[in-house]
Amino acid sequence: MSLVRNTATIGGLTLVSRILGFVRDTLAARYLGASFANDAFLIAWRLPNLFRALFAEGAFSAAFVPMFNRTVGRERDGLPKALRFAEDVLSVLLPVLVLFTALMMLAAGPIVWAMTGGFPDGGPGKFEFTTELTRITFPYLPLISLVALLGGILNSLDRFWVNAATPVLLNVALIAGLLFFRGETEMETARTQAIAVSIAGVLQLAWMIHACHRAGVRLRIKLPRLTPEVKQLLRLIWPAALGAGAVQFNLLVSTALAATYLPQGSVSYLYYADRLNQLPLGLIGIGVGTAMLPALSRQIGRGDEAGAGHAQNRAIELVLLLTLPATAALMIAATPILRALLQHGAFTAADTVASAAALSAFSAGLPAYILIKVLVPGFYARADTKTPVKIALVSMLVNLVGNLALMWHFAHVGLAISTAVAAWVNAGLLYFVLHRRGQLRIDRQLAVTTLRLGAATAVMAVLLVFAAPIVDGHVGGGLIARVVWLGGFMAVAAVLFFAAAFLFGALRPAEIRRQLRRGA
Repeated sequence: MSLVRNTATIGGLTLVSRILGFVRDTLAARYLGASFANDAFLIAWRLPNLFRALFAEGAFSAAFVPMFNRTVGRERDGLPKALRFAEDVLSVLLPVLVLFTALMMLAAGPIVWAMTGGFPDGGPGKFEFTTELTRITFPYLPLISLVALLGGILNSLDRFWVNAATPVLLNVALIAGLLFFRGETEMETARTQAIAVSIAGVLQLAWMIHACHRAGVRLRIKLPRLTPEVKQLLRLIWPAALGAGAVQFNLLVSTALAATYLPQGSVSYLYYADRLNQLPLGLIGIGVGTAMLPALSRQIGRGDEAGAGHAQNRAIELVLLLTLPATAALMIAATPILRALLQHGAFTAADTVASAAALSAFSAGLPAYILIKVLVPGFYARADTKTPVKIALVSMLVNLVGNLALMWHFAHVGLAISTAVAAWVNAGLLYFVLHRRGQLRIDRQLAVTTLRLGAATAVMAVLLVFAAPIVDGHVGGGLIARVVWLGGFMAVAAVLFFAAAFLFGALRPAEIRRQLRRGA
């Protein structure tokens, strides 16, 4: 399968998940709004979600998948040996996860305090409730970590769709909790959401075990043994955790500052804005990055550096084609988009305006967030997890300085701005290092295509500027009006962009067909 087809497979299932995620967010906005209880749940969910992003899916996949693929590619009995390596990893990973989770649940109170300062705006009740929810959600971490191990194996076997489908189960569980098991009060509803998170982890693990059995993959749990390969994996994981998670760390810092120093509701504003900003990141960036890593590992393992560079150039082309119009839409039309999706029930017009301001700021960094997902595999495929972490530390410092400089004047919007700036610093430094090492050069095709895509985006942006205020006046009514006006607005903007891209020569159908047939 080609990069385009793999990305389409992962992106299509991610789209299903994100649509369900928006259904969940819409229900949460209706029943929880930007309330005390929702702030508490979002903080509690942020902790296991952070560790999931860093260790389970981010760092673990970044370190494990290249090692697994190199073993498959270099050894005569590559797959059986790679599966024995996976068994050794599982035997060490499982007891570590159980112990770590137990410690984190015991230390939930101090951790929540460190993140929120005890919620000065909400009093001890909010702090205690957040601590309770944190203990309920944290079992999700070991479950999703095992899902990441099995998913890495299936990705290496080109069964991308199985792993890409697992987030659907999380959103289904959260939606079911809101629809059928919510309580009479906002606090009871938030507690139900926390329980649904851990139930989702059980469902996701069961799904992956079933898929592995169907693929003929059956891992045995053995006595833990630190083989040389496992030791190497552990050495790679720790720097990869920071390198892959710079954006997550930055969001965590922003959330902590919002909970400690900004008015109640700020955490929710940032959450809802980030959720919408994450849609193109999930569909495009994660899809391309996930599809690239096994292929780059095999190319570099064969010594095909030219092929690896060509693949990354085409990947950047692909993500810019999809990301630039999404960036313009989210920055310019943030208010009508959020009003159509979330404004009803407990979510007020003031909540829409506040969240939209944060969304516009977050979206300024959207191309950078996605380019990071494309550039980082260039390091991981070469077993270099240290350089991205050094760059991530610089990015985190920029984010912290920006937060402290901007939040006093711009409140939660200042936190979103600094996150976007830090993402651009991260992406710029990643490219600079790859370029300096001779591992990535922007070829002429990419340079010309980028300019043409920029021109097509500018054409679409003109439409958005004039049409957004008109659409905003019609998306606050009933469901049908919301769907018709927002859907029509986005459809017209998309048609205009792709028509302009075709006319300017940035969109080449023949090139896309070639990649679908032969691979990127």
